[in-house]
Amino acid sequence: MRHVRFRDPAGSVRTGEWTDEGIVFAGETYDPDEVDVLPPCEPSKIVCVGLNYADHAAEQNSEIPDRPLLFLKPPNTLAGHGDEVTLPSGKERIDHEAELGVVIGSQAKNVDAEDAMDYVAGFTCVDDLSNRDDQRKEQNWIRGKAFDNAAPVGPVVATPDEVPDDASVKLWVNGELRQESSRAEFIFSIPELIEEITSYLTLEEGDIISTGTPAGVSPLEDGDVVEVEVEGVGVLEHAVRIP
Repeated sequence: MRHVRFRDPAGSVRTGEWTDEGIVFAGETYDPDEVDVLPPCEPSKIVCVGLNYADHAAEQNSEIPDRPLLFLKPPNTLAGHGDEVTLPSGKERIDHEAELGVVIGSQAKNVDAEDAMDYVAGFTCVDDLSNRDDQRKEQNWIRGKAFDNAAPVGPVVATPDEVPDDASVKLWVNGELRQESSRAEFIFSIPELIEEITSYLTLEEGDIISTGTPAGVSPLEDGDVVEVEVEGVGVLEHAVRIP
């Protein structure tokens, strides 16, 4: 099942099911292009994983980490499917980063890896937009990673049974394929990530773990259209505006 949050024509926020026929809620079916599709969950935080693909570590001239490299994106970074995302102006390079997002289903603290999937509600698509100009100048990456709308998410939360263990992760810019890999290529698995993260902080229902990006990151330009696809989830699409 693929759960979607949307604003119906009357302006009410609803949670429905995204099907081949459209978005189904309370016996009615809506055309996804005729409603406002919202981020599919309301996280208190997004916990992001850096360098979780060996090929991305190589293109960044970085060594493979011996434990997950973690950083946070706060709620101000959220954007949704179909949004036009305004990026910081005056930067030389702001990159796209296609990622599989893990959506937490219940409060989690000190979770063992073997129990980790019990806390997963499902999966979504994430574009971890990255301001490289400032990321390279600071250690905590606030300017580089936590600017407004720096985490387009969606369009749905797909339940775990919908998403294969080797689900593909792809990204296109203006129809050109830029990134392509698989969940099977993770350095640290989802259970390993949940165990590590919850040993330090509590994950709440609706929080997202953004599991890292494969090789192929590249800069965005004003007017670009980005599509992120995770197999079993669907396609997250957003446009880019750079003032």
